[in-house]
Amino acid sequence: MFGKIRNPVLFQGNLHRESYFEGWYYKQVSCDEKTSISFIPGVNLFNGDEHSFIQYIYMNLNEQNEKITKTGYIRYRLDEFSYQDDPFLVQIGQNIFTESFISVQLKDKQFMIQGKLGLGNFQSIKTTLLSPSIMGGFAYVPKMECYHGLISMNHRLQGTLTINDKDIVFTNGKGYIEKDWGTSFPKEYVWIHSNHFKNPNTSLFLSIAHIPFHIKTFKGFICNLIVNDIEYRFATYNSSKVRILDQTKDSVTVILENKEAELTIKGMITYSGKLIAPENGSMNKAIKEGLSGEVNILLKDKKRNTMYRDISNLAGIEIVEA
Repeated sequence: MFGKIRNPVLFQGNLHRESYFEGWYYKQVSCDEKTSISFIPGVNLFNGDEHSFIQYIYMNLNEQNEKITKTGYIRYRLDEFSYQDDPFLVQIGQNIFTESFISVQLKDKQFMIQGKLGLGNFQSIKTTLLSPSIMGGFAYVPKMECYHGLISMNHRLQGTLTINDKDIVFTNGKGYIEKDWGTSFPKEYVWIHSNHFKNPNTSLFLSIAHIPFHIKTFKGFICNLIVNDIEYRFATYNSSKVRILDQTKDSVTVILENKEAELTIKGMITYSGKLIAPENGSMNKAIKEGLSGEVNILLKDKKRNTMYRDISNLAGIEIVEA
C-alpha cells in the first residue's frame, strides 16, 4: 500500500470497490502550440453503472485564428479495462497509457483519433517519506473524498496523432500528467495548470478545494511552481496561507504565501468545453474546462530577494462553484 502511495501513477484502487472512480489526465500540446489535446482514461465503479471510459478535450487554432474547443466521453465495458504496475500500463479497449508512450484509437460522432506519442523524461516533484506526494501527509489519511497525484509537471513529446484524417505533429511539443481517485470531486474547487509560459522552464499547478474531513470541512490548497528547476510549494500542510481576492465563474485571483515566497496567480477561462466529473462515485457531474486559458503569475522570492513575472495563454483552468 505504501509503495502505491509514493507512486501515484499506479492504479490505487481495485475493481471490487463501490462508488469509486479513478482517472489519469494526460495533456499534450503540439510544438507550434496550435493544438492541445487531453485524454482522461479511467474507471467508474458506481453500483449499476460500472464501466471504464476515455474522455478527451481538444483545442485547435483554425485557419481563421479562432480557438475551437470540443470534448467527448467514450464509454467502454469494465472488462475492457486492465492495468499492470511494473512497468505501469493502463489499457482501455485498444488504447494504452504508460509512462513512456500513449497509443490511442478513439472514435465517436465528432472525431476519429489515432496514433502513438512517445513521452520524454518526466519532471517530477520533490517528495519525502512524510510528504510522499503533492498531498503531503494527507496522502496517508484513509477515506478522503478525493486524492490527487502529480505525475509529470513537464515532459517532451515525440510522434503524430491523426485527428479526422489530419496529421498533427506533436514532436518537440510538451506534455503533463496528473490523476485523481476516490468517491467524488470536491463540490467546489479551482484548478489551474500550465507549462507553456514565456520562460519554457516554468510549470505551474494549483488546486484549491472544499475538503470534507470526518465531521468537519476545510478549504485545502496545493500549489507547485517550478521555475528554472527551483521548486516552490504552497500547501495547507506546510504552513502556507491562501487568499482568494476575486472569483467568478470564469476568472480567479489568488495569493499564496509562506516564509520563502509569495505567489500571485490570475487565471481566466477563455474558451471551454464540458467534461464529466465524479459525484458520489457516479460520473454525472458536468464541469467546464478550457485548455487555452490565460494565466499571469508574479513570484516574490523572499530568500533570494528576486521577483519573477510570466504569462501563459495555454493554461488548463476549471472553476467549479457549489
